[in-house]
Amino acid sequence: MPVHRIDLPRIVLVGRGVISSLNGICHELGYGKALIVTGKTTFKVAGEPVQWILANDGIQSDKTIVEDAQLDTVGRVMEDAARSRAEVLIGVGGGRSIDVAKLAAAKAGCAFISVPTVASHDGIASSLASVKGTERPYTVKAVSPVAVVMDSGIIASSPYRFTAAGCGDVISKATEVQDWRLAHEENGDYYGAYAASLALMSSQLVMESAPKIRQNTAETVRDLLEALISCSTSMSIAGSSRPCSGSAHLFSHALDLIVDKPALHGEQCGVGAIMMARLHGLDWEGIRDSLTTLGAPTTASGLGIKPEKIIEALVSAQGIRPERYTILSKIKLDRAGAETLATETGVI
Repeated sequence: MPVHRIDLPRIVLVGRGVISSLNGICHELGYGKALIVTGKTTFKVAGEPVQWILANDGIQSDKTIVEDAQLDTVGRVMEDAARSRAEVLIGVGGGRSIDVAKLAAAKAGCAFISVPTVASHDGIASSLASVKGTERPYTVKAVSPVAVVMDSGIIASSPYRFTAAGCGDVISKATEVQDWRLAHEENGDYYGAYAASLALMSSQLVMESAPKIRQNTAETVRDLLEALISCSTSMSIAGSSRPCSGSAHLFSHALDLIVDKPALHGEQCGVGAIMMARLHGLDWEGIRDSLTTLGAPTTASGLGIKPEKIIEALVSAQGIRPERYTILSKIKLDRAGAETLATETGVI
C-alpha cells in the first residue's frame, strides 16, 4: 500500500458573513503578519474588507495584486511575502489569486488561507495549484490551506457563470472516479474506496440539488460549497488528484492548450463528463440534464469553441498525462471516433 501524508484544513467556515471571522482565525493560529494575495476587482469585493478586519484587530497585513497565474507571478509574490515578513498568505479571489498564493506559500514555507470569492472549481480547498509556466499543463502540488473561509453571501453575489462552472467540475467526478476504478482494475493502480466515495457523493449531491443551487442564494449555494470541500478532502486522503481528475479533466486541459480563448475549467469538465460518461456506459443524459438545469454549457457552441477543436481535444487528451490511465487509454479515439462521440452526445 502506498504511504502518503494527509493534510487537511484545520478550520473550514461556510456561511453568510464568515469573512468577518478571519481575524479570530489568525489569532487562533498565531499569525500576526499576513500578505493578502488578490486581484484588482476582488480586492474591492473582499480583499479590502479582509485588510480592514485584520487591521482593526491589530494584525499587520500588506497586499499584492496578481493579474495572471504565471510562474513569474508566483516568484514576485514570494518576494513580497519575504519583504513583508508574512507568516501567512491569504488568497482572496478566484482560482488565479488562490493558486498563486497557494504555490507561493508552498515555496516560501508560509501558511496559506483560502478565501474564495467564486466557487468555480475544487481547487479552492485543495493542495493542488494550476499555474502556467511549469513543465506540466495541469495541476502541481502546492500546500493545503490551514483554513478555508467560504462566505456564501459573497459567492452568491458573484457572476453566476462561475457557480455553474463549479457545479460542472464537481459533477465530472462521476466519470473521474470511474476512470480511477478502471485504472485499478486494468492497470493495477492504487484505488482508495473512501476517497472515491467522497468524490462520487459530491457529484451526486450537486446533480440532485441542481434546481436548488440554480436559485443562487447564499443559502442554496451552500450545497455546492460543501461539495467542493468534500472533493478537496478526497484528494488529500488519496494523496493525489485521482478521485477528481480523469478523462474529463484531460479533455479540459487539452482544450486549454489548443484554444486561444478557452472556457472556464469547470465548464469544459462538465462537457467532457457528458462524453466520457457515454464511453463508460454511465447515464450521460442525466449528467447533461443536470448541467442544463444549472445553466452550465453542454455543447461546443455553449463553450464558445469550434467543433473541430472539440474533436482535436478528444484525440489528444490522453497524451496530456499518458501515465494516468483513463477510459481514453482503453478506448483510443481517432478523429472519426471522436466526431461520432461528440455528435452522439449532442456536443457538436
